[in-house]
Order: sequence, then C-alpha cells, then structure tokens
Amino acid sequence: MSALDDARVVLLRHGETSWSTQGRHTGRTDLPLTERGEEQARAAGTLLTALALRAPLVLTSPWQRAVHTATLAGFTDIVVDADLAEWDYGAYEGLTTPQIRESVPDWTIWTGAVPDGETADEVRARTGRMLASVAPVLPDRDIVLVGHGHFSRALIARWAEFDILEGRRFAMSTGALTVLGYEHDARTIHAHNLLSHGASL
Repeated sequence: MSALDDARVVLLRHGETSWSTQGRHTGRTDLPLTERGEEQARAAGTLLTALALRAPLVLTSPWQRAVHTATLAGFTDIVVDADLAEWDYGAYEGLTTPQIRESVPDWTIWTGAVPDGETADEVRARTGRMLASVAPVLPDRDIVLVGHGHFSRALIARWAEFDILEGRRFAMSTGALTVLGYEHDARTIHAHNLLSHGASL
C-alpha cells in the first residue's frame, strides 16, 4: 500500500454571491456571500466532516467569499494563499459570457484572450505552484483548498495531468466539493461537484 493511498486534496468552491447567480465573471471584486451562499458553506462543512479528513491543512483564497466559506464550513485554523485567488478577468470583470460574446464571438475563459487580465499560461503557473506546495504535506495530512470556480476547475485539470483547457470539462457549482486523490500512485478524481443534496446537474 502506497503512503499516498489515503491522501486527499479537497476543493471547495465558495458559496453563492449576487454575481454568481447572474453568471458574472467575479475575479478581484470582493463580494460577500448571499444568505443562500452562507447556507451552502455550512452544508459543505457537513460533507467535509463526513469525509473524516486526516488533520486537514486548510488554505483559502484571500477574497472574503472564500474566507467566509471556510469559516462557515467549520474551519478555524486557515491559511490565506494568494495563489488560490480566482482567475483575473481584467476588462471582463463583472461581465457575463453572452455580454463578452457580443464583441468576441465564441469566447470562453478557456480559449480566449482576457484583456488586462491573466493569461492561461499565468493561471497554469499558479496551479503548478499550488499543487507543488501541497505535495510534501499529503503523506501525513489531507488538504482543503477553498477557492473559486474557474481556478478550481483549472486545478482539477492539472491534478489529472491535463492542460488547464480541460477545466472546461469540470463544471463546479457554488458550495460544491471535489475530492482528488490517488489510486496505486496515479492521481485520480474520487468525486466531483458534491453538494449536500447530491451531485449537481
């Protein structure tokens, strides 16, 4: 049995905000959770308890929607890590994909440019730093990463040894969990987009 067979990295997307309900790209805008978002965070805490994590190390994005989600999920000892911040949407901050497509047809965050924001290569570098930073901890402790939609999806893709472009394959709801781990030393995805009432459609 490998020392990593029991190791898990759990991603938790922050709870709902007023912009997430509208599909608006929310990067550096520091929005609070809605009342429903707070309920989602508490429900995520119940799921996390059920996972019986091994002395979890909890890292969170610096934005309040992530920090508050971690707190409401029941964590008191958290470490803020700037590398968990959401993709910087630059000039597209606050816009929806249909609004962006009015001037850039077929645009997606995964395939299109982001004026004044982060490039895919910059996000790829951040995911690499994040995964490298948690690797030494995993033999002894599980990791919980509390963050955002697009960056979490990029992390999932990189964990599975895909390019971050394939983050488009892993839709992630607000307040949802994804459980990453190993099987026979190979990185795997144990569960994805878990919510308190079951996987989201």
